[in-house]
Amino acid sequence: MSDYRVLIADDNSVDRKVLSRVVRNQGNEVIEVSNGFEAVDAFREHRPDIVLMDVMMPGLNGKEATRQIKEISGEDFIPVIFLTSLSDAQSLADCLESGGDDFLTKPYNHIVLQAKISSFRRMSDMHRILLEQRNEIRLANRHMLQEQQVAKAVYDNVAHAGCLSASNIRYMLSPLAVFNGDVLLAARKPSGGMHLLLGDFTGHGLPAAIGAMPMADIFYGMTAKGFGLRDVLREINLKLKSILPVGFFCCSAAVDLALDRKAVSVWMGGVPDCYLLRADGSAIETLSSRHLPLGVLGGDKFNDQMIELPMNEGDRLFLWSDGIIESRNVEGEMFGQERLIDIFHAAKAPEDVFPDIQMKVTEFIGDSERDDDTTILEVVMADADVQDEDVVSTKSSTGSGPIDWCLEYRLDASSLKNFNPVPLLNHIMMEVPGLRAMGGQLHTVMAELFSNAFEHGVLGLDSGLKSSADGFMEYYRLREERLASLSDGYVVIVLDHRGNGLEGDLTITLKDSGPGFDYSELNRMTADQSQLSGRGIPLLKRICRSLEYKGAGNHVEAVIHWPQEQDQQV
Repeated sequence: MSDYRVLIADDNSVDRKVLSRVVRNQGNEVIEVSNGFEAVDAFREHRPDIVLMDVMMPGLNGKEATRQIKEISGEDFIPVIFLTSLSDAQSLADCLESGGDDFLTKPYNHIVLQAKISSFRRMSDMHRILLEQRNEIRLANRHMLQEQQVAKAVYDNVAHAGCLSASNIRYMLSPLAVFNGDVLLAARKPSGGMHLLLGDFTGHGLPAAIGAMPMADIFYGMTAKGFGLRDVLREINLKLKSILPVGFFCCSAAVDLALDRKAVSVWMGGVPDCYLLRADGSAIETLSSRHLPLGVLGGDKFNDQMIELPMNEGDRLFLWSDGIIESRNVEGEMFGQERLIDIFHAAKAPEDVFPDIQMKVTEFIGDSERDDDTTILEVVMADADVQDEDVVSTKSSTGSGPIDWCLEYRLDASSLKNFNPVPLLNHIMMEVPGLRAMGGQLHTVMAELFSNAFEHGVLGLDSGLKSSADGFMEYYRLREERLASLSDGYVVIVLDHRGNGLEGDLTITLKDSGPGFDYSELNRMTADQSQLSGRGIPLLKRICRSLEYKGAGNHVEAVIHWPQEQDQQV
């Protein structure tokens, strides 16, 4: 009990001396004062560990002195034991109300006094330990929040190129933490249309950030290069499987919105049932998860099959995380799928469903504590030319990059059967700073030229079959049949760029092993002669400075100039 400092404040010198002797006999250091003013001053100077305070003293009484001492001590626990001859309950209660922690009635029992001092010392030690632990927790929490904010800033920079601001998209992302476990990504495809992904990671904060950042990087990077959504999903799944610990994964819904074909392809793994609402509100179609979440299965077991559905203009696809279904009210009851579908049936118009869901879920949760992130996404089928509200500037860059270069790329039969070179070549072309603003046009030109060389040249398919729905089916049946039996053939692609950093020309040349065709009319046609069969050639002539077939027709050369003239931009 040594080194425990006790302040004794009593105007009666005899009582003070008696207490001092008892306290010193316990091995404590004693500070004696005779009134309340001296008690406050002594407390400031010596910071005692415990105070024995007489209630009735001249000048400043014990209760008022105690109030001041408690204010000075702040968060530190300094026990105050009142010394009193009072015995009525109200007086004793007033002592405790003023900040006292206990009282000792006169005459003093030294055994009781010793027990009280020992007890309060244990309480003081416990309080000190609790404060230290609280401060450690507070510091750790501050560091954790800073780390989450850094992670969120990095994630926001990775995901800045999204098109969530497009007029056909509405969403609500309600985070439980600074960096939440729900991820919402949207990007335009170079060929037109959109890729969208809603993900719900296990956990919140940094555990979610570990997977969300590479997911966003892969999603936006591969979409910009022209990869299909199935390829994007396979790459994301492979990355999450390799970096996430056991028990961590991402329940996801991925959407390929084809605005030109008026169709949607959906992949769902581990997310709740979602709905496709037709424009007239007459039909609600349920979409259910058919796959495991991303990051669970290895690459050889992952299933990337998607469901394709027709979507007319004005049809709406609704996706959400399980935080919506599992939202709880103050009674602990879940919102549930039944309440969600009731909102669809009760809505006055399809456009009212999204705000109705927001309102109903918020009202249902009320003042109850949230235990999960809540995310909703609505995607509307719209015209193919729907634009972002915040369009990033697409002016040509004059930054560093390759200026004069040439590349030749040859694919033989075995590669043609299993590999699409368009995303890779598109990525190489966009290394030229001046061409980066033309990513969509470059993808369109390369995809159209390669498709023609491969399907019409190597496989010998007739585009005239596509004049009817039955013809389309026959075309793709023949494509699969001939692709399966393909044993020889080739496509050679040559990219040649010449420029000065301010402008340049990219020449794309394709040669295939096919017999060729009579291209005399194609070389004479102009961009507005859309009456000729096929929509690809007129489009390419708008984008390219020149487009010319040569030789037997199995050799085509396209020249793209940058920066584009206004009438060339599509």
